[in-house]
Amino acid sequence: MFGKKKPAAASVRTLVGADTRVHGDVEFKDGFHVDGYVKGNVEAMPNEPATLSISEDGCVEGSVVVPHLLLNGTVKGDVRATERVELGPRARVIGNVQYKLIEMAIGSEVNGKLIHEMDAAAKGSSAVDKTVTAPTPIKLVGD
Repeated sequence: MFGKKKPAAASVRTLVGADTRVHGDVEFKDGFHVDGYVKGNVEAMPNEPATLSISEDGCVEGSVVVPHLLLNGTVKGDVRATERVELGPRARVIGNVQYKLIEMAIGSEVNGKLIHEMDAAAKGSSAVDKTVTAPTPIKLVGD
């Protein structure tokens, strides 16, 4: 959208299948996809590009800390995405969502707070341009 490309998703190297239940914390790098159930915290390894994707049948019951989250299932816990969160139409978060960039489809739910985390460059800039310009009126043909 607006000429910017989305970052390429990391290749999935770890998978929790539809009939699989994991009890315990998970730490991963690259791509991690959940079709099943994880009861525990899910965290990407520090300073590693990583993407967590949770399908509409997938569920994580615990906190999530990742750079990129593609969610169309359920997270019962707080989410912190250091880069980007994409909530699909069947996404459900029961907890707070902390993000830099968020995309929410119609039908997605967050039962908690949305907390915007600013970039370091934006935090350091004390002189923010607050100039607001009125939109240009659109003339319809036939007016």
